[in-house]
Amino acid sequence: MAAINLMNLGREKIEEIVNSFDTILADCDGVLWRQNNSIANAANVINAFHKTGKSIFYVTNNSTKSREEFVEKAQNLGFIASADNVLCTSYLAAKYLQSINFEKKVYTIGSSGITKELDKAGIAYCGVGPDPVIENFNYVENFTPDPDVGAVLVGFDVYFNYVKMLKAATYLNKKDILFIGTNTDERYAASETIIVPCTGSIVKCIETCSERKATIMGKPAPYTAIMLQNEYKIDPTRTLIIGDRANTDILFGKRCGFKTLLVLTGVSTTSDIDNWKKSNDLNDKELIPDYYTQTIGDLLPYIKNLNN
Repeated sequence: MAAINLMNLGREKIEEIVNSFDTILADCDGVLWRQNNSIANAANVINAFHKTGKSIFYVTNNSTKSREEFVEKAQNLGFIASADNVLCTSYLAAKYLQSINFEKKVYTIGSSGITKELDKAGIAYCGVGPDPVIENFNYVENFTPDPDVGAVLVGFDVYFNYVKMLKAATYLNKKDILFIGTNTDERYAASETIIVPCTGSIVKCIETCSERKATIMGKPAPYTAIMLQNEYKIDPTRTLIIGDRANTDILFGKRCGFKTLLVLTGVSTTSDIDNWKKSNDLNDKELIPDYYTQTIGDLLPYIKNLNN
């Protein structure tokens, strides 16, 4: 059991910890920015890591953008970024299909971030965008399954509805049809009064009606770590993941052998940590980070001194 408040350690110890990593994996939403606003000093921290020679990866479960769109957003907010160090679930899904030599069509519940990555990978798709319920919709007469579909890919989709659910369940009734989900994030609080359902809620819905389990691309599933080790040869023992959501970021780090740092600018809180520490459930224990701090900006003074 860990969960050490990083800022309670002395300067020398904090610098020692920060200097012990060659690779930094940073979640984005809730860690580096909130919607279109950078978190204070987040860009300075990431850029300082770059300048000390560390490998930086933006690792996000968000599937609504392509890698290039994430780079554009990061750069506009002041972060050093390139497509080569962005691992978003839209890209991971396309990469996964490429890796298995997939040659059929994908029925996609998702957004343009996914389709742009599928386009780059040369993979055909259908299903993106509105699919309105027709009055007196007849399930048999109004839907003819596409015989070329060989996979169902589920990401975040603001147009998700009963028709899309029906089509996905129909395709997935054939057991040779692949079932891929971008991530399992359930929801987040957009404000004190508004809760936003996330991709995990849609994936769970399709899992329920299809009576199948999706192969998940994003954290905490292992595919991201497999990509990092196979393509970038990272050393898990010298890798730190910084995240705000324990059941994705921290759990991913624990299962992959990374050190974990929870920042309190997003989903999980110190109250959550206290509850997990008291719990007798071993699954809860996996959610406890090695370290926590209020914000990623807390790291800035200690990175600057590394090369002094």
